[in-house]
Amino acid sequence: MNVSSIPIDVKALGKVGVLFGGRSAEREVSIMSGNGVLKALQSRGVDAHGFDPGERGLAELAAEKFDRVFIALHGRFGEDGSLQGALEQLAIPYTGSGVMACAIGMDKIYTKMIWLMHGLPTPDYATLERGTDLAQVVDKLGLPLIVKPPHEGSTIGITKVGAAAELRAAYEVAAGFDDVVLAEQFVTGREFTVAVLGRGAGARALPIVEIVAPQGNYDYQNKYFSDDTQYFCPPQLDAATSAEIERIAVEAYVALCCEGWGRVDVLLRESDNKPFLLEVNASPGMTGHSLVPMAARAVGIGYEDLCLEILASARLKMNTGRG
Repeated sequence: MNVSSIPIDVKALGKVGVLFGGRSAEREVSIMSGNGVLKALQSRGVDAHGFDPGERGLAELAAEKFDRVFIALHGRFGEDGSLQGALEQLAIPYTGSGVMACAIGMDKIYTKMIWLMHGLPTPDYATLERGTDLAQVVDKLGLPLIVKPPHEGSTIGITKVGAAAELRAAYEVAAGFDDVVLAEQFVTGREFTVAVLGRGAGARALPIVEIVAPQGNYDYQNKYFSDDTQYFCPPQLDAATSAEIERIAVEAYVALCCEGWGRVDVLLRESDNKPFLLEVNASPGMTGHSLVPMAARAVGIGYEDLCLEILASARLKMNTGRG
């Protein structure tokens, strides 16, 4: 169902706060996302106002008396459940997933544990700490492998390790962000992402986007600032593979109790076309290079309508009787 067929009473949305900026390593991207969302909502007549939790405190947020907020924050303190908990306390309905889903989705290790409990495919992994036997990790996962901080996004702190001697340095880079680091089996293949809207049995996938980055390096620069990365929506896939990727993406999203909107990243192994789940993003980007708006456009949902649908889904999640 296209969002254009869903009537939204703009006046009933009330006074809206668009939360962006924040204090995470992804602040720059969040500001770009938030400014885009703010302009889109204002262009549709929404009484929307920007609010930066990185510069203003919770008391000021409460004083604004927002009827609902659109969360355009990325990373820690905005996507990890902490802000969602504060909004529950303030009884301000908000977009996206609730406290638990955000906290788990922000932690790539716990995300993988839950997916494996649900029988969903994800690359094999190990956790690294200061005293971990790195040789055993290489024996378990093989080479190359990927080392990443489990609580960061936008490829921040990630290293591809091609030789055992490189693993210590890769660990130190990721350990600058997290005490416990994730080492993950490297899957050679095509990279896809699936945007998901809704919640529970009503969750639906938007068209799959394939990402083809220069030299296969979809890093921070190539995600947000380069025009060299290519995107294909829909990609060239047979119907059965497309259906399987969409199925596991929606199941992965629902398994974490995500709602509102989100994005699930998937790798398709080139040797056998088997899909593997990488991570879920509970507060995806909304910049000019972002993938959720791209997927929405493929089914006729414009940026402004997408923002309106997400905003209209804002609610409290903890049975407070409001939202």
